[in-house]
Amino acid sequence: MELIKIFAERLRELRLEENLSTKMLGEKIKVSDATISRWENCLQTPTISQIVKLAKYFNVTTDYLCGLED
Repeated sequence: MELIKIFAERLRELRLEENLSTKMLGEKIKVSDATISRWENCLQTPTISQIVKLAKYFNVTTDYLCGLED
């Protein structure tokens, strides 16, 4: 599976585990809800700094989020 698809799936799973809407997560990391949706649907790729923000927020590694480790 492509890494971007793994990222999208893991982001959605983490967001739903925390019972967050795309809007709520976007507010937490300072992006729009549309951006979160585009990431989860593989329509846009986040920047490195955005991946780091997500990893810190969800307390996971960037490698996990990007599909490089389980």
